[in-house]
Amino acid sequence: MTGLDRALVRRKLGTIARNLDDLQGLGRLTLDDYRRDRIRQKAVERLLQEIVEAAVDANQHLLATTGHGVAADYYQSFVEMGHRSVIPADLAKVLAPAAGLRNRLVHEYDEIDDKIVLEAVTSAARDFPRYVDAVERYLAADE
Repeated sequence: MTGLDRALVRRKLGTIARNLDDLQGLGRLTLDDYRRDRIRQKAVERLLQEIVEAAVDANQHLLATTGHGVAADYYQSFVEMGHRSVIPADLAKVLAPAAGLRNRLVHEYDEIDDKIVLEAVTSAARDFPRYVDAVERYLAADE
């Protein structure tokens, strides 16, 4: 079992919070407005990618501290966080698919659908603050 590094997890939570702040309002863009600015598109994609990666880094570290080992992949890291009651199971189910978007953005498996990216901004703004709060509660309960 690995020792819990609260500072590491909180740095990851800080990255999520900063990126969510940077994304504020962008989910309200029209699809046409979003598509007109390639730099904005790339910034949004990168911010979403970093949110998911920071969460997965926190997930894997927290899972390793439970003595059960890390998850097999990004998706499963959210599922396992729910199974181990670090975050609510319903939230884990909602967040797990973000791993697929992250993979499409990073690896360019398919053409990136701008509409899905904009919808992900709205989803991230709704769901990742709940994730940050849940992980903070978990950290505080263990202090």
